[in-house]
Amino acid sequence: MALLPHIPGNGHEPVSRDPTRPRTAFVLSGGASLGALQVGMLRALYERGIVPDLFVGASAGALNAAFVACRPQTVDGIDELAAVWASLRREDLFPVGWRALIKGLAGNGDHLVSDHGLREVARRHLRIQRIEDAIVPLHLVAFDVVKGEEVLISRGPALDALLAAAAIPGLLPPVRWGIRRLIDGGVVNNTPISHAVELGAERVYVLPAASGSRALDKPPRGALEAAIHGITLTIESQNRTGIARYAGNVDLVVMPAPNPHHVQPTDFGHAQSLIEGALTAAREFLGNPALSAATGCQVA
Repeated sequence: MALLPHIPGNGHEPVSRDPTRPRTAFVLSGGASLGALQVGMLRALYERGIVPDLFVGASAGALNAAFVACRPQTVDGIDELAAVWASLRREDLFPVGWRALIKGLAGNGDHLVSDHGLREVARRHLRIQRIEDAIVPLHLVAFDVVKGEEVLISRGPALDALLAAAAIPGLLPPVRWGIRRLIDGGVVNNTPISHAVELGAERVYVLPAASGSRALDKPPRGALEAAIHGITLTIESQNRTGIARYAGNVDLVVMPAPNPHHVQPTDFGHAQSLIEGALTAAREFLGNPALSAATGCQVA
C-alpha cells in the first residue's frame, strides 16, 4: 500500500515532455532529515504532470534527485521514495563507530562517522552504475576541500558521486575523485540554482529542505542543537541570496517547505509527517492560478 494517497489518472504513467514548454530544472537543496519535505513537493509536481529536463542536487537533495532520476517519471516512483524515507533512521546513515569517533576527536582522522551506512542505503536504491545513465540528466554538487573549488558532477561512477555530494564535512569522510577530495557541495552552494541556469534551464523549480523561518519554539538545547541552528541560519541566508540573484534571469518557482514543529535536520523520526505536510502545501501552492503564468519568482 502506498504511503501517499493516489489520485487516479494523475501521473501514474511516465510523463512525456512537451517540446513547447521551457527547459525545466528541479533544484533540490540539502537539509539532512528535512530532505523528506522534498518527497511531498515531488509528488505534487508529478501529479500535475510537471517533470524536469534535468535535476541538480546538493547533499540530501542529491540523494533524492539520484533516486528519482534513475526511475520512470511517475508518482509511483515518488511513493517508493516516500517509503524509503519513512523507513530510515539516523543510525542507518550515520552509524557511530568508536574507532572513527575517537580518531576524529583526537585529531587523527578527518571524520567522526563511517560512510558505510550511507553507502549501503545508496547502493540499495541506485539503479544506475554511472551518473550519465540516469533517465533524466542528473547533476550533483560537491566541493574540493583541498583546492577550494566547487565541483559539478555530471559523469562518472554514480555511487561515488552520490557519496561525495552527501559527505558532510567533519562527520563523513571525503571521497576521492581522481586527484580530488570531495565533500558535500551544500557547504558552499546548498541550493545550486546557479548550475541549473548554466546548464540552460529556463524555468527552475526550487525544492528547499527548510522553511525559511528563523523562529524557534524554544532555545536550542545544548551545544549540538545550537551549532545546527547556526548552520541552518547560514544556509538559509545563502539560499535567499541565490533566489534573489536569479529571480530575474529565469522563471523561478520556490516550493513551500512547511516545518511547523521545527523538526531538526538530525531528527529522522518525522519523515512521514514532513512528507504529508509538504504534499498538502505544494498541492495548494500549485493550484494557485497565479502560478500558471510562471513568470518571475513565485515564492510560497
